Amino acid sequence: MSKKIVIVSGGELEESFVLSELETLDSQFIIGVDKGMEFLYHHKILPSYIVGDFDSVDQKIEDYYRNETKVPIREFNPVKEIAIRLAMTLGASEIYILGATGGRIDHLWANVQTLTIPFKAGVDAVILDSQNKIRLIGGDTVIRREDAYGPYFSIFPLGQEIYSLSIEGAKYPLHGHQLTPYDSLCVSNQFEEEEVKITFGSGIVILMETRDKK
Repeated sequence: MSKKIVIVSGGELEESFVLSELETLDSQFIIGVDKGMEFLYHHKILPSYIVGDFDSVDQKIEDYYRNETKVPIREFNPVKEIAIRLAMTLGASEIYILGATGGRIDHLWANVQTLTIPFKAGVDAVILDSQNKIRLIGGDTVIRREDAYGPYFSIFPLGQEIYSLSIEGAKYPLHGHQLTPYDSLCVSNQFEEEEVKITFGSGIVILMETRDKK
């Protein structure tokens, strides 16, 4: 049985989107991270666990969680990595991370890199906001137009060059391409057919499915 765990982090949290996702995902556990716990507090959603260093959290909210609830608290740094490892310890087969984008790009990039932890453990993990779905892939992957997060997709190598990369069914197909870390050729591709197939020899690829802001 699939076990979904949602991590609500402290980046940009669009109220309507996050509340809708929390309801739709129907997760077994919710982990509040940093200022993400403030979002949960203000919307009267009690997290299953809290991970953070509390350096940016309102003191009243910190006191509430410490003194008026029995929510287990894990104080660690770096908190994003610990939250993901906690989700895996709880038996997650799917991890959804909300509030990992927006604002500081260094935080976003660190969050994307932490996806490597569940990826290497065989656990599906995605970063979601209202415009983007970010995940890692390690081999042949098919994206169906009807299931896609948006009309655009981009791919980037994570950590090393990607050899023999092919993209079929897209507006801009590729065959046997060598994808390097400074290659922008695979940014903002689009569907040409109902399915897009991405294949490559080895390595890890960041796949971003994106849509324009409504």
